[in-house]
Amino acid sequence: MQYHGKISRIAALGLGVSVFALQAQAFETSPPPEPPPFPAQGKITYVPRDSILEFKALPSYSEPAWVADKFEKTGKLPPLKERLPAEPLVYKIGNMPDGAGVYGDTMRHVIGGRPEGWNYMAGQSQGWGGIDIALSECLTRTAPLFQVDAKDTEPLPNLAKGWEWSADGHKLTMHLVKGAKWSDGVPFTADDVMFYWEDGVIDPNVSPLGGGASPEAFGEGTTLRKVDDYTVEWTFKAAFPKQYLYTMAYPNFCPGPAHLLKAKHPKYSKNTYDQFKNAFPPEYMNMPVMGAWVPVAYRPDDIIVMRRNPYYWKVDEKGQQLPYLDEVHFKLSTWADRDVQAVAGSGDISNLEQPENFVASLKRAAEPSAPARLAFGPRLIGYSLLMNFSANGWGSPDEREQAVRELNRNLEFRQAVTSAIDRKAVGDSLVKGPFTAIYPGGLSSGTSFYDRASTVYYPYNLEEAKAALKKLGLVDTDNDGFVNFPKGTAGGKNVEIVLLVNNGYTTDKSLAEGLVGQMAKIGIRVVINALDSNQRDAAHYAGRFDWAVRRNSSELASVVQNTEQLAPVGPRTSWNHRAPEGKDLDILPFEKQMADLVNRFIASQDNAERADLMKQYQKISTQNLYTIGLTEYPGALIINKRFSNIPPGTPIYMFNWAEDSIMRERVWVAADKQGKYELFPQQLPGKPGDGGPTN
Repeated sequence: MQYHGKISRIAALGLGVSVFALQAQAFETSPPPEPPPFPAQGKITYVPRDSILEFKALPSYSEPAWVADKFEKTGKLPPLKERLPAEPLVYKIGNMPDGAGVYGDTMRHVIGGRPEGWNYMAGQSQGWGGIDIALSECLTRTAPLFQVDAKDTEPLPNLAKGWEWSADGHKLTMHLVKGAKWSDGVPFTADDVMFYWEDGVIDPNVSPLGGGASPEAFGEGTTLRKVDDYTVEWTFKAAFPKQYLYTMAYPNFCPGPAHLLKAKHPKYSKNTYDQFKNAFPPEYMNMPVMGAWVPVAYRPDDIIVMRRNPYYWKVDEKGQQLPYLDEVHFKLSTWADRDVQAVAGSGDISNLEQPENFVASLKRAAEPSAPARLAFGPRLIGYSLLMNFSANGWGSPDEREQAVRELNRNLEFRQAVTSAIDRKAVGDSLVKGPFTAIYPGGLSSGTSFYDRASTVYYPYNLEEAKAALKKLGLVDTDNDGFVNFPKGTAGGKNVEIVLLVNNGYTTDKSLAEGLVGQMAKIGIRVVINALDSNQRDAAHYAGRFDWAVRRNSSELASVVQNTEQLAPVGPRTSWNHRAPEGKDLDILPFEKQMADLVNRFIASQDNAERADLMKQYQKISTQNLYTIGLTEYPGALIINKRFSNIPPGTPIYMFNWAEDSIMRERVWVAADKQGKYELFPQQLPGKPGDGGPTN
């Protein structure tokens, strides 16, 4: 771990640190108010971890009759047994809510994202909304863990079918699924894993999708080597860092097809990194995947169609090759339209996460004729205001941006900002009723690690906020209603903050617009920079923002997943404080404390100690306003009633999104409920690069 010894000073604003010591504003704090009761929450059925799946050979296997008749018997496909691993992943029927299924039908998604291409490893989005999760398989899997007993919680095996630790705990040997194949029939081996590690994770010019696949995310000094075609060995500096098993799940360790990608990588070709990233645009069909479905059709601003993977390596206990569903659609529309279509029945699934749609959706779902059922989970959706803390170059700030960052790094300024936010009004502006709760920041109240007594809340107090700004020397010198920087800093102009926000979500924009109005009351001018999802992500990862409104990631909901993102434990783990290339983090003292706690949490094997460490983390984080919480509310899963095997109480987001938590490869539709929605019936994916499916 590298830290920069120089802590940036507010002296850049013409004020000395000693002044703050003498004139520190006495902000009142308290535990956050108790959230209102919400009786509509669904109940989760908890199960032992080993009741979900296992790897074993079965006496026989089967597939849809049309695949056998049209493709296997005609020699277009090898026999099914040759397409499956010697020991496929077997889902246990006892864990399936409705038992083993039947083949057929389509799941119709509606999404607001747009695909950049199919090179997940190089950071390309396939459009969000469940596409990448359907295509990608990772070393481990965490999404179904929401239903696993807390004492039994550890990532599930996936592409890594098993692992064992060395006696001293510094080495982890992982055994890959032997005989699994990519959707084009090419074997999946340790070479795919090593290519992802050596030429993706370790290569500083490559940033796999999700932002968490950096070397430090797997532990400082961690190495990975190939033992044989189906075995890899990790070496860690810490002993028994089981935490990293979570990091090996989605979205951080999902290998791409090395047999296709390697030839385009700059290390093995004359391509630039940009050419590598864009080598497989969305028009490129039949991209080899390890997932259950393969993209076979794409029409811009219309639809992505995926067909079943004939080489998929998972089965049920009857030996039926999965998935049960033959086709998956992703209609390219808007996120708000996703909710509307799911409720209306023209779409099949939605994560109801836009509070503006809650009341209407509840009313429609309550009608006997409603095509979809709706179930709310715990309050795990939180929004935070992130301040850019990097004062040594991340994002190449100009004079104004640098001055803003110096302000961001000052605790009293952050206290003024948080005290100026009326969180009750923020929640009510999204939806009336018992949905939203006051959220100070830090860990989600829906996680088992949350401790209310350790959470520091700064109540709404405009007068305290204004007084603090005045003591910082931020006064309105030109009488236009906005405070100015001190003379000699940023030209003495208005304190103007550029707020990065996702243009694709109504909730994000509503929160940003609310912040504009609330900050204006204390004389801070906020200007919104609303970008579509892909461009927003690019700006965020590049550090091109003053403040950002951001929906919380998995580390605040589960804690045990992507834990390194809770603090700047390395130059690229934090969402709001990263180091520019070639420089160290100019870390603040409280951030150093947080990072130390996070590292101790990752290394600890003692549950009681881990709980105490998170209490300490929560207090330091919320007291120092590492992020500034805005609001917190539950989400609801909307699913068409014709689908079976939907686990009860599925949260829309905990360890992962609901699209993965429901395990879509296990979802099925009874024969008498199946609709005629398939666009390419009885067709399979074609060869990589071909124009569509093969008939």
